[in-house]
Order: sequence, then structure tokens, then C-alpha cells
Amino acid sequence: MLTRMAPIEHRRIDRRTVLRGSLAGALLVPAAAALQACGTSGTGGPPASTGLIANRPRLTHGVASGDPRTDGALVWARSDSPARMIVETSATESFSNAVRVDGPQLTPASDGTGRVRVTGLEPGQTVHYRVTLEGDGGATSEPAVGVFKTVAAQPQDVTFVWSGDVVGQGWGINRQGGMAIFGAMADRQPDFFLHSGDAIYADGPVPETQRQNDGGTYRSITAPAKDHVAQTLDDFRGNYAYNLTDEHYRRFNAAVPQVVQWDDHEVLNNWFPDESLAGQNRKGYTDSNVDELAGYASQAWREWQPVEPSEAVDGRVHRKISYGPLLDVFVLDMRSYKNPNPQAWAQHDDGGILGREQTQWLIDGLDASTAVWKVVANDLPISIVVPDAASSPVDGPPSMEAVAQGENGRPLGREIAFSRILSATKEVPNVVYLTADVHYTAAISYHPEQAGFTDFAPFWEFVSGPLNAGAFPQSPLDGTFGARYEFVHAPEDQNASPAEGFQHFGEVGIDSDSRVLTVNLREASGKSLYSKALSPA
Repeated sequence: MLTRMAPIEHRRIDRRTVLRGSLAGALLVPAAAALQACGTSGTGGPPASTGLIANRPRLTHGVASGDPRTDGALVWARSDSPARMIVETSATESFSNAVRVDGPQLTPASDGTGRVRVTGLEPGQTVHYRVTLEGDGGATSEPAVGVFKTVAAQPQDVTFVWSGDVVGQGWGINRQGGMAIFGAMADRQPDFFLHSGDAIYADGPVPETQRQNDGGTYRSITAPAKDHVAQTLDDFRGNYAYNLTDEHYRRFNAAVPQVVQWDDHEVLNNWFPDESLAGQNRKGYTDSNVDELAGYASQAWREWQPVEPSEAVDGRVHRKISYGPLLDVFVLDMRSYKNPNPQAWAQHDDGGILGREQTQWLIDGLDASTAVWKVVANDLPISIVVPDAASSPVDGPPSMEAVAQGENGRPLGREIAFSRILSATKEVPNVVYLTADVHYTAAISYHPEQAGFTDFAPFWEFVSGPLNAGAFPQSPLDGTFGARYEFVHAPEDQNASPAEGFQHFGEVGIDSDSRVLTVNLREASGKSLYSKALSPA
């Protein structure tokens, strides 16, 4: 347990100094060298020089923080050689009166990654942290610094951003500008980032060049990890390593705590448990056992994200993040308990998408929440129709990837679970759903008087993304829950490149005085495209 720090003045800080420090070493490291590390997910070449000190370990991919609490947060880092992770925290960026926490030994078993939960801090305070590595013989690394804010115990303004879908459809880190949208999110100085999934595209190789819809050529930074689909543990690890060679992403990680879930592309497109790729036309795959791939993918996700699965309800993904009196965030796992997409029409009582226990956990959690606003992070949309062509049978109804079935009447298949959730929580005020997945941004209102199923209270679902992936036209809505588009920003053509626009993140702000929740849907530069203010009940 850490000694409690003296109270820190509550303020919005200028993070430029922190970010300069966090990137001082990283920006001097070539992309190829940044992929090398303690494990074997890198390029396989010799390690980059770490200076004159022999056997000096090196932080390879910056630092990150996640799942903040009133007394601290998780801190993540990665080493290029076996070393002890050391975290220091301070009220000031000069690190006067710093408090030290000895973290885990970083070894090849975890691909050189590790995390430690820093505790014992004061609520609602800005915390500067510094990570160093101690190698064999006492040699230490150059430090990397970051910042996070502990959750307030009393009402304070809350701002967070959300989005998903990183390096998809072959659109890699742009040679001319990188993944600049991460810099735009960092510049908003949110309290945290809700990552709605598809943090990598393990099934998406990145070519050096790719033709855009507008006739231009998109040029990507490439790496050995991204020249084939991921089928081994090191392949999946290499996808995360590749993304973090982007300077904007590393700057963002050092400045903004994350709340991370997963979706399909962490494994492969539209996957579900017990799936076999036999008979499917999946280019590049020699392993047809999706559960084996999902096991590798899950380990890489646990290693490379600032998450601690043991803190989740079932040791996987779904969990509640309490962010003070104004906000509870319910992070769903709509992948691990999913029934097969060809069986999406099966009449499950409360399974099919979340599983029985997670369904009940969400109902009970919403009902018991005392926070003013309850945000449900659903990595798949509720009423946007998302078919799964790859696994659709020749005869019978089409396979479905998300919740909606595409018919406007009574709940069918996976809609049954959400009809139960919506009905059981209709007396719970101020519930908002946030998602990504479909690669455009939208605001959707839900109206029982216009629905095939009417036993629920009106609510909103907001969609954002992608972060650096192909953008797609809007999809139709299922009318079972009375969904209606209030705003959509999407391209007319399929798979618009990041350079053609239509990259998005959403921002949520809760005012501590009025308790009004305001959603802004923003484009890659940070410009607001649509704004909606919701008053609390």
C-alpha cells in the first residue's frame, strides 16, 4: 500500500511536458527496432543499442494506464529484456516526494509486458507517473512518464472519449502522418478513453500501398508482423507491437487512461466460440480451429493492454468501472459467450450474445447503480443490422453478426436477451449505450411507441469509429426496438481509406452542476459533427 499523497490542486493541466518526456526515447527508435523486445513478436533482428551501460533494459513501446479507481490505476509497460518494472508516482511532474512501487518481473513469458495497480492515492487528483526498468546487475532503463487522474469521490465534471477499429482493411500507419486521430483525442484531455474493441486487425495484413476510392495511393508503414494473418501467439503479439510504433498512439497512451474491451478482429472477422474455418474461404489461414486462435488472441490482448482480467467478473472482459457519483460504465463482452452466427435466430431465453450470467449481471448492475448516469459499453450495436456473409448457410435465414435480426416485429434470436435487459431496467433512469464496430458514426434514438417490442423506456445509442480503418456506408436499422437514426456521418462508397475522411471518435461530458450529459460525435481533427445534450431524469 502506498503512502497517501498530499492533496493536489484540481485542474486541467497542459500535458505537453509530460508527453515530451514520455516520447523522448521512443521517437528516436526506428519502427523496426520498436518491434523488438523481450519476447519474439518483433522482427527477429539484433536489439537496438541502449547506450553505454551494458545490459541496460529499454522500454520499447511507451507506457499506458487503465481502469482508474478513486485510489489509483493500472500502469502498463514493456521491456526489451528481462527486468523489474518500477513505477513512481508524484503530485508534480518534477517527481518531488515520489512514491515508488515495485512491479512485476518482465520476462519472455509475457512478451516482456507487465502491469501494476498503483493504489493509495487521493481521489480526484492528477497523478504523474514514471516507469523505469531494473535489469540484471542493477542497470536501469531510461524512464518514460505519463499522467492519469484518479476517480473523484465527490461530483466533478467528467469527460471521456470512445471509439474503436484500429488498422483495419489493410490501411496501416500512414507514412505521411501516422494515426493522427490519436493525437486529436489526446488533445481533448479526456479523463479516460473507452476502447470499444478491434484494437488490432489480426486478420488484416497491411500492404505497402493500397488504392483509395478517390484514385489516390495510400502508403503504409509495414512490418513483418503485418504481412500475413495472425495464427500464432507471436503473430497476435506482433499486431499490438506494430500499432504502438505510431508516435500519436504512444502519446495518447501516456496521457489518457483506458477502459478496454474486445470484439472480433482481435481474433478474426465475425468469430464466435467453437467456430471452424473449414469450408470457409478465409484467405491465408491454415489453422481452421478458431478456439485455438482465440486462445492466442486472448493472451496477447491481456499482455498488451492496460487491463487486469482477474478484476473482471469472470476473469475475462466484462466489468463495471465506477467513475464517481456521476457515472458507472458497464463494459460488456459480446464475443466470448456468443452463439454461432448461423444460429443467431435460435430462440434463446437470455443467451445468444451475452450468456445467461452476464445478462443477469447487467440487469442487476443497472438496477443497483446509484450513479446519475449509467453507460453501457456494447461492442456490438443493438439495432444496426450486421449480416455475416462468410458463415451464412446456403439454405435458411442468413447468419447474423450482431444483435439485430433485420425484421421489425417481435424479438428474435439475440434480440430476446436485449428485450429482457431493456424490460427489466425500464425503471432505471439515465441509461446510455455506446458502441463502435460498423465504421461510421451515428446517433440512434429508441422509441417504444414505434417498436415491435414495447416494454421498455426510451433511450439513446451512440456509434463512433473507426480510428484508423476503412469507413463504410450506413447500414439499415431493425425496428424491433423502435430505432431511428438522428444523425449519420458515413461515406457513400465501401472501404474509404483513413486519408479520405470518415474517421471518428465520440466524446461524452457530464456537468457536475446540472448533471447534463452531452455527447459530441467528432471527426479525426476533433471537430464536432453532431451534439446531443441529455438531461437527467
